[in-house]
Amino acid sequence: MGRKQTKKVIFENITVLDAGAKGVSVAKAPEGQVIFIPNVVPGDVVDVQTFKKRKAYFEGKAIKFHQYSADRVTPICQHFGACGGCKWQNMHYDKQLFYKHQEVYNNLKRIGKIELPTFEPILGSAKQFFYRNKMEFGFSDSRWMTDAEIQSGTEIDNKNALGFHIPKMWDKILDIEKCHLQEDPSNAIRNEIKRFATENNITFFNARNHTGLLRTLMIRTASTGEIMVLIQFYQEDKAKRELLLNHVYTTFPQITSLLYVINGKANDTLYDQDIKLFQGRDYILEEMEGLHFSINAKSFYQTNSDQAYELYKITREFAGLTGNEVVYDLYTGTGTIAQFVSKQAQKVIGVEAVPEAIADAKENAKRNNITNCEFFVGDMKNVFNDEFIAQHGRPDVIITDPPRDGMHKDVVDQILKIAPEKVVYVSCNSATQARDLALMDEKYKVTRVRPVDMFPQTHHVENVVLLEKR
Repeated sequence: MGRKQTKKVIFENITVLDAGAKGVSVAKAPEGQVIFIPNVVPGDVVDVQTFKKRKAYFEGKAIKFHQYSADRVTPICQHFGACGGCKWQNMHYDKQLFYKHQEVYNNLKRIGKIELPTFEPILGSAKQFFYRNKMEFGFSDSRWMTDAEIQSGTEIDNKNALGFHIPKMWDKILDIEKCHLQEDPSNAIRNEIKRFATENNITFFNARNHTGLLRTLMIRTASTGEIMVLIQFYQEDKAKRELLLNHVYTTFPQITSLLYVINGKANDTLYDQDIKLFQGRDYILEEMEGLHFSINAKSFYQTNSDQAYELYKITREFAGLTGNEVVYDLYTGTGTIAQFVSKQAQKVIGVEAVPEAIADAKENAKRNNITNCEFFVGDMKNVFNDEFIAQHGRPDVIITDPPRDGMHKDVVDQILKIAPEKVVYVSCNSATQARDLALMDEKYKVTRVRPVDMFPQTHHVENVVLLEKR
């Protein structure tokens, strides 16, 4: 007997009800089970073919549209649907903001179960496209074929791709002609690298066989106009590497920093790699309110520079500093928030687990002539202890911007123990933020909440919360 097939059910005339987690929309089957459907917009009426069944839900795809939602717009990107990046590009921007705001509210209400003030309106992004300052692309010698290409039956000679991973497929790359996320000359640089490499037989990587020379491409841009390009090679081939890098540098003289890496590891992460400078300098400069921040290949910097500025202004406003406060900036990264609020504080102490980030933070503080910021390396739950506080002073205000997992419980306990007057909590995941707010509810009241959209066309949303001592 063959393998048991999951029975594919078709539901007809299903109304899409809501925008769910991870950019997938939500509908209900006739018997009440939830159906998760990608690439549809709340208000669409569709026939759905299911391809996965669980006890409480189905996953499916829309195979026929009976009615289009009033909130639907035509995606401007030719790769929409195949590329998993901008899942909400088919939804009106006002509606994207509505669903992001709603997600934050629902998480804080349902998970936090705490008393909340009236939310301040979500801050939309002035730029809805070309807002990212960092893009990473993969090379592949066996590119992903779209449904249209497969059905056409045309034989394709050149299977080289330079683009994005297909969602849930580690070895498949969708070739990208024009991406709407990063300003020019990003598309021109990527397309020229692909053209020149193909023409000169510089081989593209094959992730399954571990063959080929070109592995990944990273492009970083700054609001100052500076550009960083980093090409990752699987192995050293000096002649071909120099041929390509020289061509890139002469074709795009506006590149500030041209870097490369030889990485023969199984994965293509850069963080443990030796990054080599080919031309220019090994960093680019970002500017904000006259402060300059150097960004190197491994630096973490908010991916939407313009909206990061708006996020930091809200954070500073919530902190309400008068110039006399000792401020702790937890998970400080390269110290951007710490330096941004430093003019209005007596002293700022930044703590971060990544040593390179702290080295950047110190370098940037020196560059900006800031003398009232100190930065320390360490795992937050270990460093942020009684001894540390005795040494650096009890904070009046804590600003915390943790990773997606939220704060470690020991960190929350320590905040409760030293009980600063205010905590400003910046989060990229309102579900873990809500969990932490519930833990702090015994001593702190949430007095202000403002979501911020950093990533238009996607479901991601940041949120800033002000907690004040009860």
